[in-house]
Amino acid sequence: MISYCDRLCEEPDALPEDYWSNTSSNRIVRRFIDKSNKKTKDEIERLIAGETIVKELHPELTYDELDRTIDNLWSVLFTTGYLTQRGRISGNQYQLAIPNLEIRELFVRQIQEWFRETSSQDAPKLDAFCEAFPSGDAERIEQLLNGYLWHTISIRDTFVPKGQKENFYHGILLGLLQYKEDWLVRSNEESGEGFSDILIEVPESRTGIVIEVKYAENDQLDVWCAEALDQITRKKYETRLLEDGMQTIVRYGIACYKKHCKVVRG
Repeated sequence: MISYCDRLCEEPDALPEDYWSNTSSNRIVRRFIDKSNKKTKDEIERLIAGETIVKELHPELTYDELDRTIDNLWSVLFTTGYLTQRGRISGNQYQLAIPNLEIRELFVRQIQEWFRETSSQDAPKLDAFCEAFPSGDAERIEQLLNGYLWHTISIRDTFVPKGQKENFYHGILLGLLQYKEDWLVRSNEESGEGFSDILIEVPESRTGIVIEVKYAENDQLDVWCAEALDQITRKKYETRLLEDGMQTIVRYGIACYKKHCKVVRG
């Protein structure tokens, strides 16, 4: 609060920021995600969705015991403020939750960072995924992206606004495509009559790629793919690519729902 008030003295229109989360390395959150198994990833998804989970806490842990089991890390996240309790069940069992929006966003950023690093370890698969975009192979993109989504920590429906869900999948896709160092990949760039989700320039083939990502409410993947492609056409998102000299334009509407997606080429 003091940091925010101090900034307001200089910038009356300044918005609140997560000053707290920037005061540490947040290494404990990343360590926790690295160690997560399928069950733990499911619990993280529930926490991000605003739900609570029940865990037994051990506040008396020594430093040497922190990494011994994933259960010990739950206690560390609680004692360091990354989780809070919403009620005691019995003994040392508590209902745990993410305390506020700032820490929830911190978890999401750490998940996206973890995903980028783990996915980059399989270079041939990632290269095949990226190369499918300029070649127009929507079926291959859909197949590989579904595989990536299945293995990552996703955002569930509960309590999470649609825009935040779209931002999450946008971030996942952007992290994968930025693997190609010789491509120019832009995010939320102004083009035509609006701001396109992702614009890509592939210099060797002078191919421009326009991608619009939607969250498919009620699992209506076909409907939202069509909406994404219509938005690309209606708002002329390819304008920036044509101005930059791209000779071939490929358009994709991508709709995601939980851990699966559909990709349609326009």
